Amino acid sequence: MHRFTRLLSSAGAMAIALVVSTAVAGKAAMTAALGAFDEAWSHVNDYTVNVKAHEVQGSSSQDRVYQYWFRKPHQAKTLITSGDGRGSGGVWNGGDTVSGHQGGFLSGIHLTVSIHDGRATSIRGYTIPDGLLQNQVGQYENTKGELSQKDGANNTTEVDLKVASPESSGPNSGVTKMAIWFSNATHMPVRQVRWAGDAVVTDETWNDLKTNVGLTDKDF
Repeated sequence: MHRFTRLLSSAGAMAIALVVSTAVAGKAAMTAALGAFDEAWSHVNDYTVNVKAHEVQGSSSQDRVYQYWFRKPHQAKTLITSGDGRGSGGVWNGGDTVSGHQGGFLSGIHLTVSIHDGRATSIRGYTIPDGLLQNQVGQYENTKGELSQKDGANNTTEVDLKVASPESSGPNSGVTKMAIWFSNATHMPVRQVRWAGDAVVTDETWNDLKTNVGLTDKDF
């Protein structure tokens, strides 16, 4: 992953410290908050987190709470604890399939399906690996567009991305702007919002993040 830092040492740097903006033809550049996340992430072996997610696709919407477990390099498990699909869960061990079960009376039936199967994705098509917080942050480093950073509320830093090609295919199709907020204490993300024009199409918050909890193969 391409990274760089910009050192600002003159008095004039203070005038632009609140907002740093860069437009790049190939992909988004780095900001201080993204660099701080990458540094913090390098010390994380595993984590658990709860994600409250609101998504809109056309005239339909979906509200869910997910519980996530992740262990490097690519073990992930999720369970829908509230909302549409409650009780459904899946395990991803890299690759393009997910093993899991649906909620309710189907909870005892375990299937292996494509990560893009509708039973394994959100209403906008986000997969289990898409939902991992490190992959959410990675979009800001790898998506073409204009990146900026500014102070956020409640001791956070906000990183905004104006997407260069909102017509691109995939779950982010139609998304014109994205914003993610990082805790200034932990450098980990706490919220993310995506827009299509003026309309919010996703709003996610990460709660109760715990890192390096000692997850093992038995947890997946």
